[in-house]
Amino acid sequence: MTPWTSDQLDKVERAEELQIASIRRDGTLRKPVTIWVVRHGDDLYVRSVRGRPAHWFRGTQERHEGRIRAGGVQQDVTFVDTGHDIGDEVDAAYRAKYRRYAGSILNSVLTPEARSTTIKLVPRS
Repeated sequence: MTPWTSDQLDKVERAEELQIASIRRDGTLRKPVTIWVVRHGDDLYVRSVRGRPAHWFRGTQERHEGRIRAGGVQQDVTFVDTGHDIGDEVDAAYRAKYRRYAGSILNSVLTPEARSTTIKLVPRS
């Protein structure tokens, strides 16, 4: 695995939304889904508003590989499940980036169900 470049991190951080597609067991990409993405340090994170039952999230759990596109960046990634220790930092990143949205919209990514789906996006070469 290779780290994100500063340019990639900056572009994805500035993007309002991210397209995410997981890889099926047969190696083909699923249809992309549009979600929010945040940066914390040199890492990128996503969450499922609908929690673990969400179709796109379940897809990330099969092979833990996929592709993202945001801000002119397209990258194959590994989906890394995170521990609870990063939850508060990711919450703060969501609040900072998406604060202009009404409380109920922003709060949808801050629920315990959404927090339990926090995934770190790690670039693959």
